[in-house]
Amino acid sequence: MTSLGNWTFVPYPSFLPTVFANTALWNVSNAVKQKEYQIQISWPFKWESREVAKPALAMYLLDGNALGMTASEAFKRRNEVEFAQPDSVVVSIGYPLTDTVYGLTQRAVDFRPPIPSPENITAGADDFIEFIDEVLRPWVHDTVFPSVEFTREALYGHSWGGIFTIWALITRPDWFDTFFSVSPAVYWNNGSILDVVTEKLGNGTVGSGSTPETEAKPKFFLGYGALEQFPVRRRTETEEAFQQRKSIIQSFQMTDYSHELFYRIEGSKRMKDVQLREYAGQDHFGAASSAITEGIDYFLDW
Repeated sequence: MTSLGNWTFVPYPSFLPTVFANTALWNVSNAVKQKEYQIQISWPFKWESREVAKPALAMYLLDGNALGMTASEAFKRRNEVEFAQPDSVVVSIGYPLTDTVYGLTQRAVDFRPPIPSPENITAGADDFIEFIDEVLRPWVHDTVFPSVEFTREALYGHSWGGIFTIWALITRPDWFDTFFSVSPAVYWNNGSILDVVTEKLGNGTVGSGSTPETEAKPKFFLGYGALEQFPVRRRTETEEAFQQRKSIIQSFQMTDYSHELFYRIEGSKRMKDVQLREYAGQDHFGAASSAITEGIDYFLDW
């Protein structure tokens, strides 16, 4: 067990060497704040230990229970067919769950930006940024990989995690080199985050935007599934069930909101690069894994 301030890091039992090799998990908790996370970290097969003295990239993923292993395996599969893939570490932030892959109650707090809304739910995005910035990343750098030099790092969020990624981008653009927002819940609060994006980043004119400009501009990758706003009837689905599902899905306006978000962020001229991807044949959850696969290429190819 290690500690950092009021936070404690307790390792879970190690996997067998033939099961999830070079992957480890920790329970991370703070009794004072009454917060608890499950952190999963994976590193390259060729590293004999976590004490290697090498340069590496790192990707931090939200909803680690759902997406952490997906990303870890995607990096390792890609390495088998690439000639010069940079060494990469995946840090997945999840929760100690036993019956689901989404910690709905806690993520609703952690990922929620402090934007006025009628909901009586704590907006914990700034506290979550503080946890990642002042607790998790220093621990990863200094304790887990004490001799690794992390040259570039990315943040990936899906759905509500995508909203958090947007909030981090517009308030802390120097925080990560690359920000991934996939199927972000822009519909929340009637799309109010769109105006906050413009207020923070500006409209592309000199001096506009309340967030100070950074010398090193970040990269932004936005993706969504084509079926999120325009679903098709499933083979075994009744017409009544399809129409009901369609009416719910279309109310989120994923395609429309994603394009508007893209135009506002690109128009701010605050980014080194902005990409928008629509994944054909993918729904809300299919887009999450598709964007990880393509996002890895995007992140590594800079």
